Amino acid sequence: MTMGGSSGGQPAVRSSSPRHAATPMAGLHVFRDRREAGRELAAAVRDRAFPDPVVLGLPRGGVPVAYEVARALAAPLDVVVARKIGAPGNPELAIGAVAEAGVEVLDEMSVRRLMVSHEELEHAIDGARAELRERAARYRRGREPADVTGRTAIVVDDGLATGATARAAVRAVRFRSPGSVVLAVPVGAPDSLAALRDEVDDLVCVQQPKWLRAVGYWYEQFGQTPDAEVVELLRRAGDGGAASDPPPQAPDPPRTRAVDIEIAGLARPLRGDLVVPGDASGIVVFAHGSGSSRHSPRNRHVAETMNRAGLATLLLDLLTPDEELDRRNVFDVGLLARRLTTATRWIAEQPEIAALPVACFGASTGAGAALWAAAEAPAGIRAVVSRGGRPDLAAGRLRQVSAPTLLIVGGRDRIVLELNRRALELLGGPAELVVVPGATHLFEEPGALDAVADLAIRWFARHLAVANAPEH
Repeated sequence: MTMGGSSGGQPAVRSSSPRHAATPMAGLHVFRDRREAGRELAAAVRDRAFPDPVVLGLPRGGVPVAYEVARALAAPLDVVVARKIGAPGNPELAIGAVAEAGVEVLDEMSVRRLMVSHEELEHAIDGARAELRERAARYRRGREPADVTGRTAIVVDDGLATGATARAAVRAVRFRSPGSVVLAVPVGAPDSLAALRDEVDDLVCVQQPKWLRAVGYWYEQFGQTPDAEVVELLRRAGDGGAASDPPPQAPDPPRTRAVDIEIAGLARPLRGDLVVPGDASGIVVFAHGSGSSRHSPRNRHVAETMNRAGLATLLLDLLTPDEELDRRNVFDVGLLARRLTTATRWIAEQPEIAALPVACFGASTGAGAALWAAAEAPAGIRAVVSRGGRPDLAAGRLRQVSAPTLLIVGGRDRIVLELNRRALELLGGPAELVVVPGATHLFEEPGALDAVADLAIRWFARHLAVANAPEH
């Protein structure tokens, strides 16, 4: 059954050496959330006493951080919009970035290594540029960009991993004739920061861990920042709120407990984050896709929404850091499925969650692993939801999947949509396909990820309630 709707050359830029080199702090720590990170970054920026500052946040996650910096400096707040260029077939992997003013930054080595054709590259760039224009219009709502002429433009993000998006943003700001450009982040990879030093006049970084892994690793709460929050923070700053009117504190979500799950034959356990709200009605194990980890902002956003709805969640790394280095493991769906099965057995051994019915939420290749595990251990997984999934990777086992399965696909994700339509006919248990109109593979469009979370919660509420019903 199907539900729901229908489906350039690089510009010349001015470069100069930074006046101050960013240095790592002696004691590394994890930020509670972006607001706390912003306050720590604001203190470091304020100490530099930059003249006549304007703060420019990178949407979406950089804007809550930038808001705190703007408040501390009593400075104007605006956005500088940049978008990564995703690799064909693996949009999570960045091969470059685009930004306003026609800026384009390419990772030529990655383009060559992945053997991206000229046509594929142009298609990926065009898609990034279209999204860039949409986002700039959405956030500014007819307002002109802040005037940075002759002023200190402070470009802020929530962290720096590869640096491609930040590089594009800095170059875009250069076109607006600032007096100087400063890049400020709460946490960053030392090599990436060093590579950007010739692009900016100064760098400010609170923490430089030797092994960054992922920006989300350095935050307790790293859910995706909603577009509505970006617009509201810009509005408050425009109304004078950046100096005196901080946004209201959101209620604290259930706290996350780090867990280790031992796997036979592995020298180190798999790491996970377990959240158990009061009166939980079930537990959802997340199977990440395409090499993503438990720090995936998209899955964390969905998980936090589930927690508020009374579902426990386990975000689990299905591969160790060493295994992640071999890309073949990412597509070894049988291996990932066995790890998921081990996780369900681990849940059954934990007193606080042993009685909860278990469901699985899979994305991309992780969805194939979730369906494989559901086929191999039908008693362990009571329901499955797939987001932009690859059920075809478990094609030989789909008829053995008896767990109710919901397939969610973006309307603009045409290839994956066709794969899911074929899988729908093969699944052995109750199954439905929902198409989110206008959404692409990563569900980055406004409201798309929230629609996924709502659909998943409804599906689990419906089918886990049956699992929880007393026997007569």
